[in-house]
Amino acid sequence: MKDLCNIFFVFLKMGCITFGGGYAMVPVVERELIKKRGWVTMDEVMDYYTIAQVTPGIIAVNLSTFVGCKRKGPLGGLLATVGFILPGVCLMVIVSLFVQRFAEYAIVQHAFAGIRIAVGALILDTVIKLCKGAFKDYKSVIIFIIVFALSAFVSANPALLVVAAGVAGWLLYGRKLKNHE
Repeated sequence: MKDLCNIFFVFLKMGCITFGGGYAMVPVVERELIKKRGWVTMDEVMDYYTIAQVTPGIIAVNLSTFVGCKRKGPLGGLLATVGFILPGVCLMVIVSLFVQRFAEYAIVQHAFAGIRIAVGALILDTVIKLCKGAFKDYKSVIIFIIVFALSAFVSANPALLVVAAGVAGWLLYGRKLKNHE
């Protein structure tokens, strides 16, 4: 029971201090779940992000569910998810009650501009960390360049790009895994 409460409160804390979506939360995940508690590794987090990309829902919520399930099964996943979304839901209810009255004030608009910049910096930090772990060899760089080009210049469907990259990874690295088994 203590472990389940711990899962809930860790993710409640993360839900209180994480802004900007799934990728912006990577520094918090790294600090709280990898370094401080050792619940997951960065490779596992990258795998969870990969799965979250091709499953419905919000990446941060999916990540919470995956980590909670890994720790304590379905109940752990449920508690991690509820803990993570509870602060955001409460904040959204409060903001929705007041945003219409205050949105036109210059100070609020400037605050939102500053928040967007901070979130952009957090996302850039996350991209750098994810790229460090993703680029294992020249094949991974080629997959990255192709997916980036198709996404940025052709506006290809992200879900199809993820599936295609998964197939490419399976074709390029599958034989290597068979030799190690």
